[in-house]
Amino acid sequence: MSDKPNLIDDLAAVVGLAHVIEPDDDAAAPYLKEWRGAFSPVARAVVRPGSTREVADVVGVAIRHDAAIVAQGGNTGTVGGSAADDAKRQILVNLSRLDGVREIDVDNATMTVEAGATLAAAQDAAEAAGFYLPIALASRAQCRIGGNLASNAGGLNVIRYGNTRDRVLGLEVVTAEARVWDNLTGLRKDNSGYDLNDLFVGSEGTLGIITACVLALEAPARQREVAFCSVADVAAAVRVQRALRADTGDQITGCELMSAQALSLAVAHTPDCDWPFEPRQDWYLLIEAATAARGDWLAGIVNVALDGAQKRGDIKDLAVAETEADQAALWRLRESIPGAQSAEGASIKHDISLPVSKLPEFLEAATRDVAEVVPGIRPCAFGHVGDGNLHFNLSCPLDASAEAFRAREAELHRVVHDRVAAMRGSIAAEHGVGRLKTDEIVRLKPAVEIDMLRAIKQAFDPNNRMNPGVLVRP
Repeated sequence: MSDKPNLIDDLAAVVGLAHVIEPDDDAAAPYLKEWRGAFSPVARAVVRPGSTREVADVVGVAIRHDAAIVAQGGNTGTVGGSAADDAKRQILVNLSRLDGVREIDVDNATMTVEAGATLAAAQDAAEAAGFYLPIALASRAQCRIGGNLASNAGGLNVIRYGNTRDRVLGLEVVTAEARVWDNLTGLRKDNSGYDLNDLFVGSEGTLGIITACVLALEAPARQREVAFCSVADVAAAVRVQRALRADTGDQITGCELMSAQALSLAVAHTPDCDWPFEPRQDWYLLIEAATAARGDWLAGIVNVALDGAQKRGDIKDLAVAETEADQAALWRLRESIPGAQSAEGASIKHDISLPVSKLPEFLEAATRDVAEVVPGIRPCAFGHVGDGNLHFNLSCPLDASAEAFRAREAELHRVVHDRVAAMRGSIAAEHGVGRLKTDEIVRLKPAVEIDMLRAIKQAFDPNNRMNPGVLVRP
């Protein structure tokens, strides 16, 4: 690599000196911080380009200096995907200045938005135009569209609207060769070759840098119903979500499974978070149905479906929200769980997915598995029962120290991941692989699949310049 002044000067010539931050500058701290504390990021420099052309020119500088590029959006990821780790070679490219909404095409029901826009800003722009952008993430005010796409973020309404990649109708990407691929077409049908959009979405910045995208929009809900219930067991929860989807004609926009342990922590650690009825069961469901159709018929259909589940014995206790305030109070129970678990103390997290039908078997077996490793461990399970994605998180035993518990983390990861793999599930459901799980996917995925991933990486980035060490290692 060239001497320090040459690299910094070349970057400054592209984006302006004010937008090149060296790591010893206090201004670099927010970019070189990983919010979970699992990584200690370092980089040669932080660069903040203000346009797609500047992003491409930054990559060009990296090529000339044999540097590497780590793209960063809102820095809200949970697997270290934007945690640069090479103080000599890596340039951290933060995209927050690329935050524009370029176009909303009303007749095509699409929006063209830049990668640095926050999810909240994109959703607000869609709402102002009479649309709904259905990517439901708790970090919407901080996370950015580019990161949502790079990680293929999931969220609370995947059951109805799919993952982030299901919104994408076109991309603008800066490649590892510093070329710009403009595919901002908004086409819903294009069978003219490999689906390159789909390759870049979920690639975690390892193939190129997404700078803008075209996203499909939906009509906003006119009718919305929210209910909270206790269920006989996890198998009953699976049956309830399946019946509700069928009875409502797939109008279910959220179906969240929560253990009594998870909800107990939410109530204990969150102000204005209360049980809607006396807790008597081990498992609970939060259900939301919504439709853009006019009328007031949805409540009747949902109530009939819930009544049927009660008569079958799948639902034990039930609370149906009567006002928007009631709906918010019920959702607060679910949304408070992650913060409450952190407030409770040391925890070990797993983001896994399985076929919905296998959730009951997994939860029974995995709970037994981790208890054999750490007696007294407190599984804090919650997640999206409609799409099979569980956060099988583990809280420290009441009589154990945080240090002793964290010392068992690798062993507990292996036990849980082995159980997931045995059931043909995924150990990276909605947060990605990042730097956290690269060794585990090599251990658990078939060799032919790892070879294909490496072949794609080699084809798009033969010099391992784009986010090296993330997702798949050469």
